[in-house]
Amino acid sequence: MKLLFADQFPEEARGALAVAGHEVTFSPSLTADDLPGAIDDHQVLVVRSTTVSAETIAAGSMLSMVIRAGAGTNTIDKQAAADAGVYVCNVPGQNAIAVAELAMGLLIAVDRRIADNTADLRAGNWNKKIYSEADGIFGKSVGIIGVGSIGLAFAERAKAFGMSTYAVRKDGRNVDTENRIRAAGIRLLDSQEELLERCDVISLHVPANDDTNGMVDTAFLAKMKPKSILINTSRGEVIDEAALLKALDGGLRAGLDVYADEPGSSTDTFVSAVAQHPAVVGTHHIGASTDQSQAAIAGGVSEILDCYATGRVLNCVNMEKATPATAALIIRHYDRVGVLAQVFDVLRRSEINVETMENQIFAGSNAAVATIDVAGALGEDVLDALRNIDEVIHASSWKRS
Repeated sequence: MKLLFADQFPEEARGALAVAGHEVTFSPSLTADDLPGAIDDHQVLVVRSTTVSAETIAAGSMLSMVIRAGAGTNTIDKQAAADAGVYVCNVPGQNAIAVAELAMGLLIAVDRRIADNTADLRAGNWNKKIYSEADGIFGKSVGIIGVGSIGLAFAERAKAFGMSTYAVRKDGRNVDTENRIRAAGIRLLDSQEELLERCDVISLHVPANDDTNGMVDTAFLAKMKPKSILINTSRGEVIDEAALLKALDGGLRAGLDVYADEPGSSTDTFVSAVAQHPAVVGTHHIGASTDQSQAAIAGGVSEILDCYATGRVLNCVNMEKATPATAALIIRHYDRVGVLAQVFDVLRRSEINVETMENQIFAGSNAAVATIDVAGALGEDVLDALRNIDEVIHASSWKRS
């Protein structure tokens, strides 16, 4: 396959992909505006922070997959990709340790004013009296909003520092997450309001979506304890920065790795009232940028590409979660050339649309079974037409609920 890497990616991993037979184009300096002109006939685009617009999707004449070398996919126009039949895949969980480490670093840096300490020392100023004033984080309570892989990794580290960890009780969490919540010693509260009022620190670990966009607003910040600390290593869009500025002027402190209007490339001019506020310790959206994390993510990207080369798609985020199919059609047939083409022809003439399909071969490669999810009126006349195909052993169906 022809691959375009539009962000940094480990040289060793790129070399392994080339050895595997892929044609690798490495252009980490490409910006969002450059991509439409650079995508050309590449089949797969790999990005980290570079924005992938609908224009880029449309310009990719051979593009079939966009891989986000990380977890969040909010910088990719997933709907434009879906409309064009382009997979958008990610590598979730591989950056959890790195982001959790930075979140802890930001928390300690805010509490001990490490950035200001360093700036004064570099300017030749010694002010031990001022910088000796700090609360310390041992024994403090931290509320974690977003108990995914990163939130859990952060909780485990906060516990090691002697902090009490809290999250909001939520229905539908999987067993593995529930077990990790208990193992990390996280106490579950009934509401976000209770979390905000109880905790000395609030750490955000949520994806950017309609539910989280602007969730940290004036009302949210007003419920936080006086002089508490807000940590955000998730996405800048989850914070209303105008509301945050007012709260910072009122005594709130913050450690931020992400901002609402970040540049679309890795180097640029960036002027932000929030980032420049004296109550903020900020970093340059580097949460996942450690060698350990990048090696793990590179492995995840390579796994996606290896599977795609064999016809399997991993971690796709822009497929329908629920099929629009009204019925499942089961066709047991002889494994002969053209059998399924005849099946599809019957369905086409009956104006029945195929939504999803899987065809499995029985041992000995003489017979197979096709499971076809369809949308349309699947009556006995259609089933009889399918059964009359010479190579079809049997056809049956059941309604989808």
